[in-house]
Amino acid sequence: MLIYAHRGASGTYPENTIASFREAARLPVHGVEFDVHLTKDGELVVIHDETIDRTSDGTGYVKDQTLSQLKEYDFGNWFSPQFEGETIPTLGEVLELFQSTHHHLNIELKSDIFPYEGMTAKVLELIKEYDLESRVVLSSFDHSAIQEVKRLAPHIETGALAMEVLVRPLDYLKNIPADAFHLLFPTAIRPAYREIYDAGIPVRAFTVNEESYARLLQQAGVQAIFTDYPERLFAFLNA
Repeated sequence: MLIYAHRGASGTYPENTIASFREAARLPVHGVEFDVHLTKDGELVVIHDETIDRTSDGTGYVKDQTLSQLKEYDFGNWFSPQFEGETIPTLGEVLELFQSTHHHLNIELKSDIFPYEGMTAKVLELIKEYDLESRVVLSSFDHSAIQEVKRLAPHIETGALAMEVLVRPLDYLKNIPADAFHLLFPTAIRPAYREIYDAGIPVRAFTVNEESYARLLQQAGVQAIFTDYPERLFAFLNA
């Protein structure tokens, strides 16, 4: 079973920061996952929440601030004084970091709350600029964004994020269409999703930090897990 470092090595480093991604980049795990929002001045930044309140010393929505304003805040000290001075990364900075590694990059389009007009096209343009089209999967809870990816760049792999148990999930996935399901880990082992496994479609489960859950998902046929502790889970699954 493959491992993705969730928001970088976010169990031991401040999530979605360069420090967290540098740690993930040195690990032999399959991939890394991170989230993208759009600033007031149209820049792509890597952060999970719509606001900066939880993971910085600032407040407010990402969409209401420019990149230069966001770069003034500290995104590491909330986690530990050791990481004081970490700033919000741009998507370009993160892609540059992983450009020379082996890692598969899961970029989550965080347009499920705010639509961020034009964000999908900007992400696709930057992926192409860094020559990473064969090494990415674009995922989202906003399945209309997945549809847009397939319309603009049908060769790019996509993953539909879901937290609930769907009726006839295979039909739903084909209707989007998307290439993979990224599921909340208890959902991934529900009988309704057996048809997804039988069809050979990749299922990746989030967020898995316990060894017992990882083993259960591995036995169920899950292709990959997203974990905050990639080094520990990699060691467990490869022992």
